[in-house]
Amino acid sequence: MPAPGLWALLDRIPRDLWPTLLRGDSGFGSEPIMREAEQRGLAYLFKLRLTANVKRMIERLSSQSAWTNAGHGWQAKESLLRLVGWSRQRRVIVLRRRVKGDLAISSHGTPGQQTLSFVEISTGAEIYEYSILATSLDEELVSFGQLYRDRGDSENIFDELKNYWGWGGFVTRDMARCRLAARMVALFYDWWNIFVRLIEPDRHVEAIISRPLLLHAIATRVRHARQITLTVASSHAKNLAVAKAFRAVALFLRGITRNAEHLTGLQRCRRILARAFQTFLHGRQLRSPSRLAPS
Repeated sequence: MPAPGLWALLDRIPRDLWPTLLRGDSGFGSEPIMREAEQRGLAYLFKLRLTANVKRMIERLSSQSAWTNAGHGWQAKESLLRLVGWSRQRRVIVLRRRVKGDLAISSHGTPGQQTLSFVEISTGAEIYEYSILATSLDEELVSFGQLYRDRGDSENIFDELKNYWGWGGFVTRDMARCRLAARMVALFYDWWNIFVRLIEPDRHVEAIISRPLLLHAIATRVRHARQITLTVASSHAKNLAVAKAFRAVALFLRGITRNAEHLTGLQRCRRILARAFQTFLHGRQLRSPSRLAPS
């Protein structure tokens, strides 16, 4: 989403529905975006490009000792930095990870010909890869490695939407039709993942796994004595576990249906969502959101 669209979205929804942290790659680590986030009191964590001034800061910090373990082989150190074009100093987190083994370097020599060469790391040599983060958070240094790694999990959702749900590639120039198609795909994606979460609440299961597991089956309809019976048979290797999961979900939904007389549609929806996302809610029930401010 372009920056103007992001700020417009945040400005028209209640503050209690805002995200607690804005994360992004080096395309977001710029003065205009950080300034807008600071003016709104929205915490951010952005990756920075390895510009000349950033490299000089890395060289200065690398000569110092006492790096902090940031998990998964990464080490961390912090500093204050004001780059050209920035209005103020900002907290910067330097993450580094030692490169193990030999390196392969690809280059293009003659047109259309790729050359691959190997670099052997001599004994005692230390080669690091670096990742530089700008942030307004006051968290402990040790937490930033995981905070930024979690961003990858968030981006995987958009990758799944585009590659497995067709959320992109619309060829029409009619904006209204594009928006309608995009919203329908997003709606179907949400519905499917809520259903899958009812079956597997502890983790997100991507469509490439969940659809063959839960959706691909052979159904037989039998009509007898004015009654129609639908029998669904799965050919998946885990069909017994799937059948057990389906029965548990059906029992849960049937229980909500029995209580439908004294539950509103919103209350039923909140109970379904609370069951689907129990891993995050830890037994809490969802509250009704505030009304959206007019756009």
